[in-house]
Order: sequence, then structure tokens, then C-alpha cells
Amino acid sequence: MKQSENPFNCKYFQSADMQVLKHHIYEYKKGIRNMVLHTMKRNEKKKAIYLLNMKAVHFWISEVNETKINIFFGNPECVEIVKSFRVESLNKLTPEQDFMLGIMLGYSREQQYSRYLKQCKIISKLTINDTLSIY
Repeated sequence: MKQSENPFNCKYFQSADMQVLKHHIYEYKKGIRNMVLHTMKRNEKKKAIYLLNMKAVHFWISEVNETKINIFFGNPECVEIVKSFRVESLNKLTPEQDFMLGIMLGYSREQQYSRYLKQCKIISKLTINDTLSIY
């Protein structure tokens, strides 16, 4: 097959979003990442689905807003865990869910520990203030 005949090299897949997506897929397939969170323009959704299916990658798509989507892909168990969170927005994750997601995405464990503890303290303060405001 000539390079010009390869559907992944055509102009159809040359936007910045698609280039980054292809790179993320490459990293996942090479074992560099267990799971990827890729945010992209909604109008590229069909192309992304086609590419992920062609590469036999397990994925789940979450709508961010009218113009953006989040694509979680990679290890099937990781993707299923994210799906089980059943939240409409990443900022609605519990501290535990946020911690798990960060670890699955390969973020620094030390930073995730600090982030988790900080989020728990904020929630603890909110709970105490909510209780005090009742009285």
C-alpha cells in the first residue's frame, strides 16, 4: 500500500486534535500509558471513533459541552472504572474517584496524594461549616 493510500495519513486525519490522538494511541499501544484522557473538538468525534475502532482500542466518550468531548481509552478495566463513576463532569468526581483517575492516567503518585488530602480537607471544612450554619 502506498503512503498516499493509507487512510491514517490523509488530510482527513491531519487536524491538531487528530495528530495528538494518534500520538496518544501510539503511546498506549507501546505500553507507555495504561489509559489516556484526550479532550478534543466534538466535530472530530466520528473520526476519533473510526480511528480507535480501527486500532482496536477500548474507549468511552464523555460529552464536556457543546463543542468538546473527553475520550477515555486504553486498558479496558481502567475505562470501565471511569464509566462506573457516572458523573457528568470531571469536577464532580469525589476525592477518591479523582485520586483513582489520576493514578490510572499515570500522574505523579506524590502529587495525587497531596491533591487527595487537600480535597478531603476542603470537603471536611465544608461539612463542618454546613453543620455550624444549621445552628
